[in-house]
Amino acid sequence: MGAALKRLYIYQKEMFPIIPRLFVGFLVFAEIHFIVLLNHGVTDFHLGIQEVICGFTVFSFLFWLRIADDFKDYELDCRLFAERPLPSGRVHKKDLAIFVSILIAVTLVLNGIFMNNFIFCIILYTYGSLMAVWFFQKHKIAKSLPLALVTHNPVQLLINIYVISFTVIKYNIRPFDLINVLACFTLYFPALIWEVSRKIRAPKDETEYVTYSKLFGYKKSTLFVTIVTIVDIITNFILVWNLNKISVGVLLLLVSWMTWKFIQFMQNPERFKLVKKVELYTYLQESTMVLTIIAFLIFGKIG
Repeated sequence: MGAALKRLYIYQKEMFPIIPRLFVGFLVFAEIHFIVLLNHGVTDFHLGIQEVICGFTVFSFLFWLRIADDFKDYELDCRLFAERPLPSGRVHKKDLAIFVSILIAVTLVLNGIFMNNFIFCIILYTYGSLMAVWFFQKHKIAKSLPLALVTHNPVQLLINIYVISFTVIKYNIRPFDLINVLACFTLYFPALIWEVSRKIRAPKDETEYVTYSKLFGYKKSTLFVTIVTIVDIITNFILVWNLNKISVGVLLLLVSWMTWKFIQFMQNPERFKLVKKVELYTYLQESTMVLTIIAFLIFGKIG
């Protein structure tokens, strides 16, 4: 038991640090939850165990996806990323299988007992389970990067819907309106942008690993994420417009900077690693959204 716990410690330290990722889980929940509430004029909050479980569920689900990906990509990782905990043998598959089974069971039990949107939790975990087995089409999906993207990336939408469903049910908010649709996409687009950007490389950096730049060229791939970034920022503009006009200006500056970085990369892909710039932009963008919520709660509408 002690040895297994040590191996799990190694895994979480290198692949999924618990404290930072737990923070991310609650941050994702809080951003969507409060953006929906504030845009619907709800300022009388009733915080309790349900909010804690909702944030924990986001963390738990993302942890499961991380482990599932390591199982799915094990053979490839043994060739290209042999230093990682699982391919290197420093962590055993059995360790992760037992741990993730307990994690899923605890999450489902907590949702079944306390949450008002248990059906959406089931939908989320059902989709995650299908992802873990390549939707029973591994021979097709594993060989196609675009097909893997369109089948796997929408899971972020289901995470957002899980949070939104809890929020609208608890506060009796109309479920289908523009705000909720935009909130559903507000964290989906950044996930899409990051997922594509991390697989865009300069020609000299290409390896056996399949990337979008290898399939479509780095210019076309970068142009795609540029367009998605602009669409994403428009959704953010609408969501913060009635809360804080200063935030709109900050977001405009951020997207202008990121667009310039995309242009620079297309001109010279060896200048920097695109995904590093995208990660910085995403952190600043999401921080702006969170600070907008905090500012509204403290000072009310600004601008």
